[in-house]
Amino acid sequence: MTTESSSQSVPADLGVSAERLPRHIAVIMDGNGRWAQRQGLPRVEGHRRGVASVRRTVEECARLGIEQLTLYCLSSENWKRPQYELDFLMHLLEQYMIEERSTIMANNIQVRIIGRRDGIPEQVQQEMDRTIELSSANTGTTLCLAINYGGRGEMVDAVRKIASEAAAGTLDPDSITEDDIASHLYTAGMPDPDLLIRTAGEMRISNFLLWQISYAELWVTQQCWPEFDEDSLRQAIRDFAGRDRRFGGLNADPAEGAT
Repeated sequence: MTTESSSQSVPADLGVSAERLPRHIAVIMDGNGRWAQRQGLPRVEGHRRGVASVRRTVEECARLGIEQLTLYCLSSENWKRPQYELDFLMHLLEQYMIEERSTIMANNIQVRIIGRRDGIPEQVQQEMDRTIELSSANTGTTLCLAINYGGRGEMVDAVRKIASEAAAGTLDPDSITEDDIASHLYTAGMPDPDLLIRTAGEMRISNFLLWQISYAELWVTQQCWPEFDEDSLRQAIRDFAGRDRRFGGLNADPAEGAT
C-alpha cells in the first residue's frame, strides 16, 4: 500500500526516525465505562468522551505519517451489553461517521471498516458506506474501524471462503499457503500491525486481529481510553522504536557476527 504519508517528514520533537516508525498501529480502546464510573458519570458518558480520544489519535497518526491505524470499536462479544448502551454506541457511530467527515477529508484519511454487518442498524450502515465512499481516493493514513469484529469469527469466514473455493475446484487444498489465508481475511491487502496498544491496563488481546498480530509489539498503559492523548501515542511510538524486533530470528552481534 503506497500512501502520501510515507513521504512526510517526521516531527523532530518525536525523536524517532521515519525508518523506526510503526507502519501500522492497532488499538484496543478499553476503559470508557471504568473512566466514567470513576468520575461519577454514567457509563455511556465514557463512550462519548472516548470519541474525543479517537479524534486526537487519528489526527496525530495523520500528522506523524503513520500508514494505518486500526481501532477496535465494537467487538462481536459487545452485543452482550445492556440494550441502552448498545443503542448509544450505535448513535455515536452514526454521529461519528457524519460529523468527522470534514476532519477525515482535511487530513487526507481513507476510511475502511472490517467486521460483520449483522446487527448494525441500516441507517448506520448507510453512513458508514457514505464515509468510505467519500474518502476512497484519499492517499494519507488509512483509518480502519473494527466494528462488530471478532478475530475467531474472521477466521471462520475466511475458512468458509477457502472451503467454498476448494469445493468448486478453483483452489487446491494441498497448495494453500499463509498468503492464501491472509488474502481471505477482512484485512486482505492491509499490512499487519507492528504495534498493538491497549488502554486500561488489561493484559489480554480480546479476540482482536488474532492472525495479524503474530509479531506485533505490545504496549499497555494504565490510562483509560478517554485519558489517552497525543503524548500517550508518542510515548508508545518511542517505546516501539527502541525495541529490537527479530521476528523469531537472531540479530547479528557486532562482536561475534551473525549466528
